[in-house]
Amino acid sequence: MSEQTVERGITSGAADAGAASAARAGAGGPTASTGAARRSGPTPGARLGRLADAAWRPTLVLLVIFAVWWFVADREYIANYLIPTPAQVWEKLTSEWDFLLENSLITLYETVLGFALAGAIGIASAVLITYSPTMERSIYPIVLFAQVIPKIAIAPLLAVLLGTGLAPKVVLAVLIAFFPVVVSGVTGLRSTDPELLDLSATMGAGPWKTFRKIRFPNALPHLMSGLKVAVTLAVTGAVVGEFVGASEGLGYVLLLASGNLDSALLFADLILMSIIGIVLFVLVEIAEALLIPWHASRRSGIPLTTS
Repeated sequence: MSEQTVERGITSGAADAGAASAARAGAGGPTASTGAARRSGPTPGARLGRLADAAWRPTLVLLVIFAVWWFVADREYIANYLIPTPAQVWEKLTSEWDFLLENSLITLYETVLGFALAGAIGIASAVLITYSPTMERSIYPIVLFAQVIPKIAIAPLLAVLLGTGLAPKVVLAVLIAFFPVVVSGVTGLRSTDPELLDLSATMGAGPWKTFRKIRFPNALPHLMSGLKVAVTLAVTGAVVGEFVGASEGLGYVLLLASGNLDSALLFADLILMSIIGIVLFVLVEIAEALLIPWHASRRSGIPLTTS
């Protein structure tokens, strides 16, 4: 049987299985016209409406929190050296912008590098665990053991072993972000429909073609959920790494602000950390929308979901 025949057979079988699943899901549900309209995709106005519907509630909550913060800090129910006013935080952000931007870029670089390594190592480990029972029994316990160790406890050890440069921050980011990638990857790779695997074997596809055409695409929804968790944890890992022996980065700025009782600088630093995490999360969300537009979680049309 030729390579092209195997390719067409697997693709056709996967499409037939997907169509059957869609037919089962749609039994007793929307009419054909509704299904056709859904396949055609929402209009820009509908997308904007769904975005507004998804955004107004968290926006309202943030405004309430901001108002309470402003009221408490402005009336000095809590001393301003503990809770600064929003105006003081804004003034600190603008007056120290160059300093904060420089350290934010350092933390961003450490975070992205740690996340990329955690993603690559996590996906490779998930593949090994899925395909090899021996590797599962060998690697999985070590992965779990590494996850339960408090990372702040090993930060000084990493600083001693690797120095105070870039390496310990990236290693900590990898250690913290690695676990959700492995778990979601294993879950996704093992959730493939056995009928599709039997079909690919019947058509003569080898392990690599089955992985590339069936297992990995099927695992993407789970894997992207794990990556969205991992990218936010990578920020935490990079900042924790900067707590020990660092002279730059947002973690260093946090220690500096705490030591000087500069609450305005501390709040500005926390805001920038949050912005980095949110921006990276949204970028992974966009990548998910591009990679798996066919998945049910994307057809719901609600952005920034983790399911």
